[in-house]
Amino acid sequence: MLLLLPPSEGKTPAPDGAAPLDLAALAHPELTARRRQVLTELAQVSARPGATAALGVSDGLAEEVARNTALHEAPAAPAAQVYTGVLYAAAGLAGLPDAAARRAQESVLTFSGLWGVVAPGDRIPAYRLGMGVGLPDAGRLATFWKPALTEVLDARAAGDVVVDCRSATYVAAWKPRTAPGPGGEPPAEWVEVRVLRETNGKRTVVSHNAKHTRGVLAGHLLRRESEARTSEDVLKAAQELVGSVVLTEIGSGKDQTLIEANLLDGKARGPRTLELVLA
Repeated sequence: MLLLLPPSEGKTPAPDGAAPLDLAALAHPELTARRRQVLTELAQVSARPGATAALGVSDGLAEEVARNTALHEAPAAPAAQVYTGVLYAAAGLAGLPDAAARRAQESVLTFSGLWGVVAPGDRIPAYRLGMGVGLPDAGRLATFWKPALTEVLDARAAGDVVVDCRSATYVAAWKPRTAPGPGGEPPAEWVEVRVLRETNGKRTVVSHNAKHTRGVLAGHLLRRESEARTSEDVLKAAQELVGSVVLTEIGSGKDQTLIEANLLDGKARGPRTLELVLA
């Protein structure tokens, strides 16, 4: 199984005094040269007037953008602790038991405009950079990362099932190959995760709670006894959650229960869709 996650928008800085970034120690060292280029460009852009606008964030995040100027020296922590958004909290990546943590290190990749991809145990500093940003020399980051990620991840995903919890911005950086490779490499089974809500018999796509629900699924896939190796295995894992309360809405206090999980076929060379229905 290969489990693809987006980064959280906010990041939790490592404690003061923690060791700094070691680029060569990150997963997939083939990406080191590109990571170094983006680090350098990001530091330059972040030091200029109008840096927040250039990076597509509000002026209220100026302090976070300023941190981008010294990421080489900044304290670093495992990515599972730095990424602390809704999806990561629901998955519980930072507190997995030993066996699940080993599975996560082998199978989870977080996509990033700065690093390309990182594994949960990769030590990184907190930063602010989205995949949709364009830098002066690298250009649009999804386009910049695509050839390198294709070379690295096509081989990793061949013959495996890819569970995709990313948003469209990050999907643009790499799409699993669902046809045999030029050398006869087996295709990947690509499964995207979509969350729906059923109200009065009508189903609509969920946006607000989708990240949380994907996080619950991700955590379950990592903790269950047997690893998912096919799309049908992923469906079975999702169906194990049917009947459980996935989340309780803040404010209303209303429970959202997973009532159904379905696996739908997609277009040729596209992903199959795992639909998770809440009510």
